[in-house]
Amino acid sequence: MSGLKQPEVVFELDDFECISLDEELLVDESCRDLLKRFYLDLVNSGMTPERASELAFSADLYLRDYIVDFGRRNVLRPQAGIIRRFAATWFITHTLDPDMRILERHLDGIREFYRYLCGQRLISGEELVYLEDEAAQTDYYRQRIESFLAIVGDGYFAWEAECPLRD
Repeated sequence: MSGLKQPEVVFELDDFECISLDEELLVDESCRDLLKRFYLDLVNSGMTPERASELAFSADLYLRDYIVDFGRRNVLRPQAGIIRRFAATWFITHTLDPDMRILERHLDGIREFYRYLCGQRLISGEELVYLEDEAAQTDYYRQRIESFLAIVGDGYFAWEAECPLRD
């Protein structure tokens, strides 16, 4: 495994901005490249390829489906509340059968991904602190899943209002 070489990460913040469809395709390519580098870093640090793949898969769902496609956000400019909205609302409403064990696996991948970005100096230590705090709020996310599954009638709107999908 130590034979895997990881090239230096060289990205500009603007590599992850998308306004047009062409820019979105370029951002998607940059995300895939960044995720491959993340995976290689995990393997090079001694993690099994299987575990590294699980974490990269979770980071991929979060980055490309939620941050870029749904949120239209820049991956390298995280904002407070972004993981909370993902875990407390987006994941739950975009999953056929939301399950806390699956969400916890995704949160592990997201946490490791942001640690990687911080280690590459692509986000700050201050950003990492609040992102890790949001990822650790599993009791709240468990309660959100349970309350979502108990919704009756038009209760969805009150449920979503507690943690809106959009800021």
